[in-house]
Amino acid sequence: MSKLILAIIFNDDAVEPLSQALLGKEFSVTKISSTGGFLRRQNTTFVIGVDEARLPDAMTIIREVCNPFTTPEGHAATIFVLDVDEFARA
Repeated sequence: MSKLILAIIFNDDAVEPLSQALLGKEFSVTKISSTGGFLRRQNTTFVIGVDEARLPDAMTIIREVCNPFTTPEGHAATIFVLDVDEFARA
């Protein structure tokens, strides 16, 4: 089964290192500028499609890269993992 990871990155300093780390391990990544949260601050949302077998690797990369960028106000990332019932390219 495939999974879809939505990783909302709150700290701009983490965006480029995370992008490079994921691409370096051959994950397909789409970055979307987003706004949200209580303070309506700018975020970057990473959309990552993965096979279930590679999910632990992707999650480890996200946690390891983002952890040093955690601020006193909160976490550097919020991560959602969704099941993908169907995947197609057109």
